[in-house]
Amino acid sequence: MTATDVAARTDRRSPRPWLVLAGLLVATAVVAALGSWANAGETTGWYQDAEKPPWNPPSWVFGPVWTVLYAAMAVAAWLVWRRGGPLGLWWAQLAVNLVWSPVFFTLQWLWPGLVVILALDVLVALCVWRFRRWSAAAAWLMVPYLAWTLYATTLSAAIAVLN
Repeated sequence: MTATDVAARTDRRSPRPWLVLAGLLVATAVVAALGSWANAGETTGWYQDAEKPPWNPPSWVFGPVWTVLYAAMAVAAWLVWRRGGPLGLWWAQLAVNLVWSPVFFTLQWLWPGLVVILALDVLVALCVWRFRRWSAAAAWLMVPYLAWTLYATTLSAAIAVLN
């Protein structure tokens, strides 16, 4: 990384940081849209009829929660990027996040879906841990996402066992 790159990342007057934030928000929005598309028919299909644990929330909860989580993820990545931190783990968790919905909902591969979401849990936890080095705020912005993926893991495991 050159001195110019560092200056561009830390100069608040430069439009570049805001373009990067916009790009990260778009990246998470694309993953959200593709994930939503992957399970669009499943909330009225097999998933609606599947046995679920008592702690399964109503379907309407997922959209607002994921919207907030994706925005927080993007801002967290942006804060780390602004300080010159690496985003490899962040991109990896985003890719695994993208894979989970089609595996679990579209293909109905419940046990492989559980493996995917367990990998997601690990990657998100590693992101939180690594982001602390670059920005405490970024790490904290990822904590609700980690909590939600852990909660989703319990749902996935229960649904796999029950079905």
